[in-house]
Amino acid sequence: SRHLFCARDPIGNKPFHFHWNGTSLVFASDLHAVLAVPDVPEIPNEGVLAEYLADEWISRTETLWQGVNSLDAAHYMEVDARGPKTRQYWSPDPFATLHYAKDSDYIEHYRELFTDIVRRQSRSQNPISIEVSGGLDSSAIFAMAAHLNNHDRLASPGLTGYTLNFSGDTDADEIDYARAVGAHLDLPIREIEPAYPDFSSYLKRAGIYRDLPGYPNTAMFANELAAVQSSDSRVLLDGKGGDEWLGGGYGEYKDGLVERDWTGLFNTLVDDISNDSFTGGVGRLLRAIGVITLPHIAVEQIKEIMANKEEAPAAHQWLAQHLKDQLKQRIKNQTAIPEKRIRLPGQLREISLLQDGFFLKNHQVRERYSATFGIETRRPYWNKAMVQLSLMLPKRLKYREGLNKYVHRQALQELLPEKVLTRTSKAEFSVTFDYHTKSLRSALTGDIPPKRHTWINQSQVDQYFDVYDRGLQHDECPWALWNLLFCDVIFATYSSERMHCSAPLTFRTTSVMNTKGYHLGKTTEDSGTTTNGKKAYKSPTLQLFGRLSHITHGSSGKEKTDADGKSGDRK
Repeated sequence: SRHLFCARDPIGNKPFHFHWNGTSLVFASDLHAVLAVPDVPEIPNEGVLAEYLADEWISRTETLWQGVNSLDAAHYMEVDARGPKTRQYWSPDPFATLHYAKDSDYIEHYRELFTDIVRRQSRSQNPISIEVSGGLDSSAIFAMAAHLNNHDRLASPGLTGYTLNFSGDTDADEIDYARAVGAHLDLPIREIEPAYPDFSSYLKRAGIYRDLPGYPNTAMFANELAAVQSSDSRVLLDGKGGDEWLGGGYGEYKDGLVERDWTGLFNTLVDDISNDSFTGGVGRLLRAIGVITLPHIAVEQIKEIMANKEEAPAAHQWLAQHLKDQLKQRIKNQTAIPEKRIRLPGQLREISLLQDGFFLKNHQVRERYSATFGIETRRPYWNKAMVQLSLMLPKRLKYREGLNKYVHRQALQELLPEKVLTRTSKAEFSVTFDYHTKSLRSALTGDIPPKRHTWINQSQVDQYFDVYDRGLQHDECPWALWNLLFCDVIFATYSSERMHCSAPLTFRTTSVMNTKGYHLGKTTEDSGTTTNGKKAYKSPTLQLFGRLSHITHGSSGKEKTDADGKSGDRK
């Protein structure tokens, strides 16, 4: 039947890239593996370029290259002679409910779910590794895995904890919290020095991957990943997603009003007043009443007025006009979440997270970085069961007694030390960016702005660096500066004039898809290169999809570790 079925996991933790040229499908986990196939054209996608240079993450399926797409999370794709067709196979049900008479029942429900998720994600033939930053979320995973191991329920033969030791840096140092977790569980946690890779390594990876290679706060894990690799562990669990799915009682008043939960509203107000102030608690309640009682059109008009008063972000202002126009259109075309798709106003935040292009891109970058060390990263909080529960939990159980993630903390009472259970501070890692500020400034105030004058306004680069410096002082990083650096390398073979040309490149179709998912190269011995300038396959070549290591600069992990895992000494 010449029919192919493909699917991506519900959350988008694992990447899936593909290209369809009308008769052939090329697919692989990584973007650069698809681009390495001779007959895949390389046509820059200015719309995505505008997004990256403006630090906007809108598209979930486009890449920097036209025609090379990413299959969206929770979608499947069927391909036949008529081409690919994609459909969504899963989304959380916002109308599912969870009602218990007592808060303790909600806490027990969460504990059982969290236990099951960690147990399932611990499955491995070798001992698993777990990041234990000292924060609540990663520490909770380690503690639950240790609990399962003590009761012979862990689905692997053991576990090891790893933490980055930022001793000496006030903002990033969490080592005392990590040590408290180890002492409480009577388990050693390996302390690893954070990596500060040479600035040139970022440029090298951008050139190899033809995509954003990851920022310094990803590369800082290189030494940890190398340690995991040397231990023969192949699975690493991290705590990403706890803030998104367990934190914030956003909308608790609005939800309570819609559900007419007068008891819950009263308890929330009392808790707010006791942990904040009378004016703070009452003010939030009155704002919620206003939003609920005002007509929808009035609320939207107020939002529009407020948005128009806001100054455009610096990353928007430095764009060339034609990229500004493209970005404006993309923002305008974003699909709003219809009210009928949510049961309660507070659910809008969770549904929006699933449509956010940033998180999907972040999953892909981190997954690829771990894979270069032969490590599979798993994220218990970025799990469809956790997402569904997040939509059902009353918002008043996410923030209470002045503590975020209330239900999470209560469920871990016996497993974590009080020092971590009551922790409210968050580490931030601008030190990893600050380490490269001098090199970044040198690169972006040299020949890049004149060369990329069709992308950015050169006169705004210095002004934007002032924003960058202030951002690092306030725990924020204007990512767009790094994206400009990366995109300059990625498109190094293209002149600015060619980038601004809309005429498509021509290419010759030389491959077909069979029902087993093989790529059948049809180029002959005397066909030196394809029309897009790539070296063609010799003779009829059978190339199994996904195994493109000989043309992807070493995708097996070991070949890349020396280049990507190398870290410079911190000065």
